[in-house]
Amino acid sequence: MVTAALLSVCYQSKDLVVAIEADGGTVASLRVDGGMANNDYVMQKLSDLLNLEVLRPELTETTALGAAYIAGLQAGIFKSLEEISAKWKLNQRFEPGKNDAWREKNYDGWLDAVSRTRTNFIDREN
Repeated sequence: MVTAALLSVCYQSKDLVVAIEADGGTVASLRVDGGMANNDYVMQKLSDLLNLEVLRPELTETTALGAAYIAGLQAGIFKSLEEISAKWKLNQRFEPGKNDAWREKNYDGWLDAVSRTRTNFIDREN
């Protein structure tokens, strides 16, 4: 159950990347943060599923730090976004280790599961 919950984050991230690409955007790599970013298993699965480099910073709890950086930029403590960006330091890089067939099979399974869940929910509502 726990593994399924963790992997659902990877599949939802894949859904977002698919939507970005459908809208003409591209995603070259993914920088992660937050508590889940400390989980090597999830980060590797994310890299495998997205077929992207996943980059984890030294400091993963960055929500408040980001707000402080923006306030510092506004207050003139930092001169530019580039100066703030230079403070980001890599902790670990996760490289895709699976092939396209693995990605398609697993993502198709996710899409099927989501579709069946929606169908069951709609059926129960009627």
